[in-house]
Amino acid sequence: MDDLARMWSDLVGRLSGPLTFRLILQPTMAIIYALRDGAKDAREGRPPYFWTMFTEPDHARAMIDEGFKAVGRVLALGVVMDVIYQLIVFRWVYPVELILVVLLLAFIPYLLLRGPANRFAHLWSSSNTKKSTPTR
Repeated sequence: MDDLARMWSDLVGRLSGPLTFRLILQPTMAIIYALRDGAKDAREGRPPYFWTMFTEPDHARAMIDEGFKAVGRVLALGVVMDVIYQLIVFRWVYPVELILVVLLLAFIPYLLLRGPANRFAHLWSSSNTKKSTPTR
């Protein structure tokens, strides 16, 4: 129980102190990748990312792997930044906290925004197609 209290205190403590810019940098990079990949999905006619994981569970594992590969650099950067933060502040690395922080700051925003980016890109392209089609 002490470990859980320490972990919670450590996670809340990350909101200030050294390397605070990572709290903006990581989600921003994940959002950029999600927008890019969502637009690519729309161009290729693929269904929304997150929703498809639930509606087609046979493909969920492959889609999660694809998502991790797509944001691999952001995840790697997040790991490096959090390890540096933990070494500066705690003089130790707590792997569970590391995983939680990286998932919360990088992969979750990507996961939540790739599907809506797909839908928006699909709507945008279909509305532009209708505008460019001449009427008789």
